[in-house]
Amino acid sequence: MARIIVITSGKGGVGKTTTAAAMAMGLAQRGHRTAVIDFDVGLRNLDLIMGCERRVVYDFVNVINGEANLNQALIRDKRCDSLYVLPASQTRDKEALTQEGVGKVLEELGKGHDYIVCDSPAGIEHGANMAMYFADDAVVVTNPEVSSVRDSDRMLGILASKSRRAEQDDEPIKEHLLLTRYSADRVERGEMLSVDDVQEILSLNLLGVIPESQAVLNASNAGIPVVLDNESNAGRAYNDMVARYLGEDLPMRFLDTERKGIFSRLFRG
Repeated sequence: MARIIVITSGKGGVGKTTTAAAMAMGLAQRGHRTAVIDFDVGLRNLDLIMGCERRVVYDFVNVINGEANLNQALIRDKRCDSLYVLPASQTRDKEALTQEGVGKVLEELGKGHDYIVCDSPAGIEHGANMAMYFADDAVVVTNPEVSSVRDSDRMLGILASKSRRAEQDDEPIKEHLLLTRYSADRVERGEMLSVDDVQEILSLNLLGVIPESQAVLNASNAGIPVVLDNESNAGRAYNDMVARYLGEDLPMRFLDTERKGIFSRLFRG
């Protein structure tokens, strides 16, 4: 059966969908058959970031309601044969996601995939609860600012108490922390929490630190997961994140400010 990974956060706008797309693509590029599901019914964005919005015919809710089978709704990524996208519906209510229906879809997907990445809506509403309920692993995405970290701390309590694993008294969901939009310069100026500050509050296994980068927006606008941009620090950081998830021991990068040499300072480089 597939390993189910939920990408979650307490606060919106922290980069969950970017992370879900990057993680799914990174796993698939390493040879793992991977599916990524958009749980944000009514506000879907995953298909845009994956660059497959024009290919959506059937969606997650169609499959749950028996209006289409899973093969009809899954979209194979054009860049990687091991990656499939299951888009959310734009016209249904989040209540269309039922625990029984989601469970059946995940069970069927699990027969042919190694990993299932669930792109969760923010917060604790119905779609988010459905995304995390069946999870084996959770990547908690947070920005290095107080409100984002506080909301993430609340999500940890929900992951620990409202999942299927918690109900069945199984091993708890394995939780990981991903810090996004990190700026070493702003940390140095005291405008942003440091990695140590966030770790002290959340006490989670740090899976990665994604630096603040224009490359993330550029990739999203182009419909390309930023993990494919090996020229950018953000793309390299997401690749590191996937490698760490798969067990590689890599040092954290992009945590310190760049020290400019004398020539770059003279010419304001």
